[in-house]
Amino acid sequence: MKKPDLQIGIIGSGGRGAHLGGLAHRPGQGARVVACCDVNPATLAKNHAVYGPGIFTTSDYRALLARDLDAVIIATPDFLHEEQAVATLERGFALYLEKPMALTIAGCDRILRAAARSRARLYVGHNMRHMPFVRKMKSLIDDGAIGEVKACWVRHFVGHGGDFYFRDWHAERRYTTGLLLQKAAHDIDILHWLCGGYTRLVNALGGLTLYGDLPGRLPAIKGPRPIKPGDMQLDLFPPTRARHLNHHIDVEDLSTMQMRLDNGVFATYAQCHYTPDYWRNYTVIGTAGRLENFGNGEPGTYLRLWNRRAGYNPKGDVTYKIPVSRGTHGGADPMIMAEFLRFAREGGRTETSPLAARESVAAGCQATASLRRHGVPLKVPPVTAALRKYFTT
Repeated sequence: MKKPDLQIGIIGSGGRGAHLGGLAHRPGQGARVVACCDVNPATLAKNHAVYGPGIFTTSDYRALLARDLDAVIIATPDFLHEEQAVATLERGFALYLEKPMALTIAGCDRILRAAARSRARLYVGHNMRHMPFVRKMKSLIDDGAIGEVKACWVRHFVGHGGDFYFRDWHAERRYTTGLLLQKAAHDIDILHWLCGGYTRLVNALGGLTLYGDLPGRLPAIKGPRPIKPGDMQLDLFPPTRARHLNHHIDVEDLSTMQMRLDNGVFATYAQCHYTPDYWRNYTVIGTAGRLENFGNGEPGTYLRLWNRRAGYNPKGDVTYKIPVSRGTHGGADPMIMAEFLRFAREGGRTETSPLAARESVAAGCQATASLRRHGVPLKVPPVTAALRKYFTT
């Protein structure tokens, strides 16, 4: 017998929420978007056009949560995640929560406790775990291609940083904590996944080295400045020419963090928001080799493996070409939504992990605190034993 469609609501139904909703909306095939919440009336009008005139729309997420739903997608700005996620889980709905989980460690743990109390299914949108190049790296590491992992270095060249993170609310600490949390959450999660452990000691250095001095700021407004893609200047270079940035900027545009994981692995993450190129590079070193990616899923992406003694060997010993997958974020978005819909209906194992999502935020929060205390090493507190048991059994 054919199962009825999951009834899905979206909180934050424009932008990323509209994209995720488009992937989730499969009338007659297992899932249907029936309710949307957004503060922008134009977004709600578009939602009616996409999902049908009969859907419920509101600007108050509490009104959406009062509906008879099976699952909810939250794709609002980061500073709203904690409150809205807890309210959703308390209603018992399966939840797709965009990363980062929350802005603080305490906020993440509050979300985890809410899920444990209600036994609602919690899924955090760390879509990079579904990117083909990352999955190939994970498979090679798990198969022993480089032996026992001992170190990982991550470089993130954020070529569009001035447009994506310094024109709107992302530029303010009160709305993001910092970009070692907001932007690095994906990379820290993948670093943890590839290395098989979680960060327990961290220190960091960095600063606001370019965007803080640029003139021509946008006028001050009350509250967080919304994202306006039309204000972006993606072809502009060098970034010193950027104008119309957020009126207030107090997050760092250059940062480096060092981590010691609970399994003894040492890792480094570096982030720069004014490079000419935009991609991320992972180098994983083990007792029997080294693995590195070139490209993030675009045509021509490949991995290289070094597992023989040599001098300078730019081509490595083995090259793995990564096929291009259809869909955004290197094909990861369709896969992560398909996994969530299956999880919402049936439960079971998922590639993403609420615990891992919490650990990426915890490492980013403590790294940010270290950076702002001139690099002092800080411990990263683990989740409670009770929560760890609940989410691993």
